[in-house]
Amino acid sequence: MANSASNAGGGSGDVFDLKKLRQLIELMNEHDLGEVDLKQGSSRVRLRRGGEPAAPIEVRQSGPSGGASRSSAPPVAAAASDEHLVVIKSPMVGTFYASPSPDAPAFVKVGDRVGRDTTVCIVEAMKVFNEIPAEASGQIVAVLVETGAPVEFGQPLFKLDPRL
Repeated sequence: MANSASNAGGGSGDVFDLKKLRQLIELMNEHDLGEVDLKQGSSRVRLRRGGEPAAPIEVRQSGPSGGASRSSAPPVAAAASDEHLVVIKSPMVGTFYASPSPDAPAFVKVGDRVGRDTTVCIVEAMKVFNEIPAEASGQIVAVLVETGAPVEFGQPLFKLDPRL
């Protein structure tokens, strides 16, 4: 299921054709993909499923008339305020663990400040426990996965505000 589709600007071509979007969604379902992010010139299509609450689909495309805009819903104000956030993604397929052991506290929680080398979680892959670093400095503002949940390559795990 698509969570978002957007255009980073105007552009020519018909990348926002509903038939093409449906084909992308079918491919995502067929190959069990969590996210597809495509760019062509100044046009962009980004489809996401799972991990985050569903958001309205918004499609914008500038045409030759100079700025025609179509939208299935009004823009979400929260999405605009999240643009500065850094998303920490899973570097591999595996199982997510928020702490080093079941009785230990989580590596990080919402509100914690982290550095680039701070371990934020463990992803177990093929019986190997891989410590995942933040790779950015800031404050954790969201934990997007529960302990013990399977994660995909590139799946968002945390949101980090580098300004805090």
